[in-house]
Amino acid sequence: MLRGPTGRIAPSQPLGGEQVRAFIPFQLPPNPALDISGDLRELYDAALVAIGRLDSVSTLLPDTSLFLHNFIRKEAVLSSQIEGTQSSLSDLLLFELDSASGESVSDVRDVSRYAQALEHGMHRLAEGFPLSSRLLRELHSILLAQGRGSDKQPGSFRSTQNWIGGTRPGNALFVPPPPEELAACMADLERFVHDQPTKTPTLVKAALAHVQFETIHPFLDGNGRLGRMLIPMIMVSDGLMKDPLLYLSVYFKQHRARYYELLQRVRMDGDWEAWLEFFFEGVRATAQGAFAAARALADMFQKDRKVLQELSAAPGSALRVHEALQKRAIQNIASLRRATGLSAPTVQAAVSRMEELGMVVELSGKLRGKLYGYRQYLQILEAGTS
Repeated sequence: MLRGPTGRIAPSQPLGGEQVRAFIPFQLPPNPALDISGDLRELYDAALVAIGRLDSVSTLLPDTSLFLHNFIRKEAVLSSQIEGTQSSLSDLLLFELDSASGESVSDVRDVSRYAQALEHGMHRLAEGFPLSSRLLRELHSILLAQGRGSDKQPGSFRSTQNWIGGTRPGNALFVPPPPEELAACMADLERFVHDQPTKTPTLVKAALAHVQFETIHPFLDGNGRLGRMLIPMIMVSDGLMKDPLLYLSVYFKQHRARYYELLQRVRMDGDWEAWLEFFFEGVRATAQGAFAAARALADMFQKDRKVLQELSAAPGSALRVHEALQKRAIQNIASLRRATGLSAPTVQAAVSRMEELGMVVELSGKLRGKLYGYRQYLQILEAGTS
């Protein structure tokens, strides 16, 4: 449905001698009301079924927290890649093991801060802290704590005008609200997230709130990453999912041009239904992919455990090393010693046996300080990140 522009154009303070025409979005929900019927309703229902199936992943895995820990890191890599970082999931895992080196360290610090911010947000929600502008500012302060972006007002809404596309506001593709409008825009968004003035189904709410946040663009940097983070946070906050296992960065990355086109269509034409069709399909596909990954991991863990029980000379030690690698897919002998409480020779013997079996691969190519990766685990986790 084409409703016309979903905001008003207002002059901002002149910049560089140019009059800036900024876009200030109307309050949510849309008016006229959304039309979720026909094919769109079928997509919506399919997305909800896929979310429900993914939310039951605890029936597959002995420890859902392991899956969550690593999926948050996969999302951190993907969301940061959209912003231009070059880090891989292996880079992040090596960084957290304190084994990263070289030119990738700056990028991987950015990725690590994204994971820290997302975990902080989920922890705050679990404590009962409301999803709010205050919480988003907390996440922003973590995201831009140091290095790149640390000079972009971490933890504070911007006090200057920004723009999207182009070399200046005068030729920009889109100019978000001026700074003096941010407090009101974010207050309106916060009320909508908390079902004021009317209740909105959670999946629809997440879809609309993501666009609204990206349109407001309240920070000087980090808006894209926080906007993507907002989606699982709304789902968890509203109880649609127990754990934040659904992340759309891989879908947005694969369909990047379409994603930006639809954001602009919402702003200029009010075509929320076209955006919802894209969003629901992304949720369905992503949830199905995440469930398939969880099932593949569960099958792999069980198969490898059985092989170690039958073929290892010291199955008890090998199984303890195997359990440690499930928690962290890249480790060295020292970290495995700390995780298992076993001696270095015992750990080395278990790792060597797993290497012979093809479960573990040596990653560093060094004679000393070797790094070992749980080969198939890394392959499953890294799908879609290259």
